[in-house]
Amino acid sequence: MRRLRNVKIVATLGPVSNDYDMIRALHEAGADVFRLNMSHGTHDEIRERYRIIREIERDLDSTIGILADLQGPKLRVGTFLRGSEELKEGAAFRLDLDESEGDSARVCLPHPEIFAALEPGSDLLINDGKIRLRVEDCSPDFAACSVITGGTISNRKGVNVPDVVLPLAALSDKDHDDLEFVCDLGVDWLALSFVQRPEDVIEARKLVDGRAAVLSKIEKPSAVKCFDEILAVSDGIMVARGDLGVELPVQNVPPIQKRLVRRCRAVAKPVIVATQMLESMIESPMPTRAEVSDVATAIYEGADAIMLSAESAAGHYPVEAVTTMNNVAVEVESDPTYREVIEASRRAERHTIADGIVAAAREIAETTDIKVICCYTESGTTALLTARERPRVPIIAMTSLRGTARRLALTWGTNCIMTGELHRFKQAVVNAARAARINGYAGTEDQIVVTAGVPFNVPGTTNILRVAPCDESLIFASDPE
Repeated sequence: MRRLRNVKIVATLGPVSNDYDMIRALHEAGADVFRLNMSHGTHDEIRERYRIIREIERDLDSTIGILADLQGPKLRVGTFLRGSEELKEGAAFRLDLDESEGDSARVCLPHPEIFAALEPGSDLLINDGKIRLRVEDCSPDFAACSVITGGTISNRKGVNVPDVVLPLAALSDKDHDDLEFVCDLGVDWLALSFVQRPEDVIEARKLVDGRAAVLSKIEKPSAVKCFDEILAVSDGIMVARGDLGVELPVQNVPPIQKRLVRRCRAVAKPVIVATQMLESMIESPMPTRAEVSDVATAIYEGADAIMLSAESAAGHYPVEAVTTMNNVAVEVESDPTYREVIEASRRAERHTIADGIVAAAREIAETTDIKVICCYTESGTTALLTARERPRVPIIAMTSLRGTARRLALTWGTNCIMTGELHRFKQAVVNAARAARINGYAGTEDQIVVTAGVPFNVPGTTNILRVAPCDESLIFASDPE
């Protein structure tokens, strides 16, 4: 299904988007990738959503990516005798390992690893940062705190520890079970929550064992500090602004977002900007102007994808939310300023033959009357490198591997078309010209750029570029062999 935009849209599935008709409507409205949130839903429910997506993919002859998002280690307080308590600023409050129900003076925090890492002066944030506690004294089994910002604390509210790298296992027992389940199911991307260090990603990659691409969610200050190392061992990145905005001052998030997007672009790895993009559309059929500007900003920055969470999973207007995001993207990308910003932020990366080939393909396409760049790719790398260039013309990624096509559904500007295995470059050119014509990217009188690697079907061998006519008779006339 050809889109009239380059940025991709990720839509989270949930209670309101749980059947064939709704999921199909979301895809037709613009969703390129569906997110399965492993924090919600049983394995049977996730399996059924997966089955429906693949059925829609077959029915529409479309390529749809599926992203499974692991819950990650969740840190929560215990329960209260009265269900909740009001904490006053300046009051003392204690966190400990005592499993008895809490009161206005204390509550259980069943995470000894937190106490092991705390120091006096550390801050603890509860309930998405609405309550802030400062550690005055601590030991391996308690933390005596003062209330810096008060509020209502209730059963099992989440805890964030922004100042400390916690000695937590990268994957909980639930994450291990979910990882095996979704990888065996056949998802295309696996998102890791609360990544703190590159070792977290390396551990997950060993378990995934090539069954899915691994995407790291950046939502901890520690992950921002070692971002380049995390990026190096990840296949993609999600800028998860929810927890990031809790653990860091909110004014720090926009410049961090911009930096992370540019670093991902520089190394040709897809990056998603996520969280609260159209939050008001959970309840309203119309977004706020600020939300539209937020979506537009991510697109102007050159993000590969923008994501809906509760808007499409639990909101009242899921199709309208996807439609709004699609319309904003189309409008932004038609703005001449968009091209100026994208091209001004392009960084020259010329380390390999493949880098040179894709850069030349873009320059030829933009300085002559070329309609489309067709790149043959087995692993997806050539398509990623081509997308990094952010060309003005469409990109057709030709591949014989359905898994590669589905993973590329997350990558800026890629339009994936399946092709059989090839053994001769002339046939590759013919297939590319045919695909460009059939799918409306070019006419018989037009020209295209074709990139490929010879020998064929060997990942990482992009080494040839050809400007070719879309008229097959001219291809054969100029290359009779």
